[in-house]
Amino acid sequence: MKTRNARHSAPRSFRWRAHFLVGLLGVAAVALLCRAVDLQLFEYSFLSKQGDVRFTRVVDIAAHRGTITDRYGEPLAVSTPVDSIWVSPKQIVNARGEVARLAGALGINRQDLLRRITSNLGRDFLYVARQCQPAEAARIKALGIPGVYLSREYRRYYPAGEVTGQLIGFTNVDDKGQAGLELADDQWLTGIDGEKRVIQDRYGRIVQDIESIRPARPGRDLVLSIDLRIQYLAYRALKEQVAEQKASSGAMVVIDIATGEVLAMVDQPAFNPNDREQMQQWRYRNRAVTDVYEPGSSMKPFFVAAGLISGRYNDRSIINTSPGFIKVGAHVFTDDGHDYGPIDIALVLAHSSNVGMAHLALSLPPQLIWTTLRGFGFGQLATSGYPGESAGLLAPLHTWRPIDIATMSHGYGISVTTLQLAHAYATVGALGVMRPISFFRVDAPLAGRQVMDPGLCRELIAMMRSVITLEGTAPLAAIPGYTVSGKTGTAWKAEAGSYEQHHYVSVFAGVAPASAPRLAAAVLINNPENGIHHGGDVSAPVFSKVIGRALRLMAVAPDEPVQQPAQLRTASIQ
Repeated sequence: MKTRNARHSAPRSFRWRAHFLVGLLGVAAVALLCRAVDLQLFEYSFLSKQGDVRFTRVVDIAAHRGTITDRYGEPLAVSTPVDSIWVSPKQIVNARGEVARLAGALGINRQDLLRRITSNLGRDFLYVARQCQPAEAARIKALGIPGVYLSREYRRYYPAGEVTGQLIGFTNVDDKGQAGLELADDQWLTGIDGEKRVIQDRYGRIVQDIESIRPARPGRDLVLSIDLRIQYLAYRALKEQVAEQKASSGAMVVIDIATGEVLAMVDQPAFNPNDREQMQQWRYRNRAVTDVYEPGSSMKPFFVAAGLISGRYNDRSIINTSPGFIKVGAHVFTDDGHDYGPIDIALVLAHSSNVGMAHLALSLPPQLIWTTLRGFGFGQLATSGYPGESAGLLAPLHTWRPIDIATMSHGYGISVTTLQLAHAYATVGALGVMRPISFFRVDAPLAGRQVMDPGLCRELIAMMRSVITLEGTAPLAAIPGYTVSGKTGTAWKAEAGSYEQHHYVSVFAGVAPASAPRLAAAVLINNPENGIHHGGDVSAPVFSKVIGRALRLMAVAPDEPVQQPAQLRTASIQ
């Protein structure tokens, strides 16, 4: 009986355990179902956010800066892709030994990197290396260090280097314009970064793009008026002359008379914007627009212009320079020991007679002189929009005394920039039409204002041709095949409130061809110390080399026979 009862109780015990197990599984299934319902219906947004926090990111889409080109499309500033390396301080600091590995790979001090990371633990983003080459950044990323990421950026590159250094300027590490045209047109050139949402794995690698939040908008391109060929010519000629004359600096500006466009603007010493170690203010300052100086006798044509406008003088007028000096107040002006006697105005310019020019200036109403000089742009900005442009210095009319007028007539007591001087000569070459200065290519000549009668300008240009003859002060400015009109300037430098009679500013400015002017240029050589200092010896040869070749590049027809007297031909190619 006991055996049979045991046999009957065993199945009942088994069934009980089976029912219990099934019930337990059922309860677990119900619990799981309830939990699933809870997660899907009630905690879905929380869990979704947590997933997004861990694996989705909003990343920037870098927009490259606009390209700067010369008038013919030659690149002067371009943006090249680079990668910056950044870390999540919280992630990398928890990985032992990884900071040392990263420092070694980057070639930086381990303690410095650790100090930077530990002092920024509250941040999620910290740059450790900016603008690395993509291959170098990929090498760092391949190390697999937790918390190390890459960010695509763009770095500015300047193909012409120091040839256009001061003119173009440069950007900082964040691709923002800091000097030159990069600064002047920063808003035009700057792009707008885009954004996209992505899924990343735990190593920071993008697995999938989810959506585009905002597309990147690249910066707009900038087409300059600069002709890179003429820019190279001016750069090379100026650099050679500054070095040969042992000068401290130099500048040259070339303007297209027909349009007002700046075709070349160069400075010495130059700087290479691709080398950030050279980015010091004294290096990248554009002296052609920021530095002012007393231009010496290169101002005399504008006093002659006032005389022509007055109606008291013409190209046949005679001025008596005897006995070779003139006393104005307590000051005596001389012609360096020469007594030229009665001479016409063309010879006053050719000989650069201080006495003749003082007689002419003192015979004119001061108001007329002031109006004429202002009309040619002196004492005011050249409206170029270039950063740091100086207005020069033209004293207020009510402060003028006879001694001031006589002094200004041969280029002292008035200060100009090289850009201003070139602009004024371009206005004469445009037959009295002052056009706005433009650093950007224009498709049609810019409208200007008439500041002098065209007929009077022709007389002035004809008179300035005498300066380029053997009896003038600038035979070295002559260009075989082309007539030239211009004027030299040599002035003592003002330092510490007085003039240094052994430190000079040497200037030449002019237009060519004189029969139908197309190009105007001004050349400054500052403080030449190689034994010569006159503008006709120091600056005029630079004008001849650059403008002669520029005219041929522009296919401007010669206006005189190439064959010239042997003596003049020899002088013009020295």
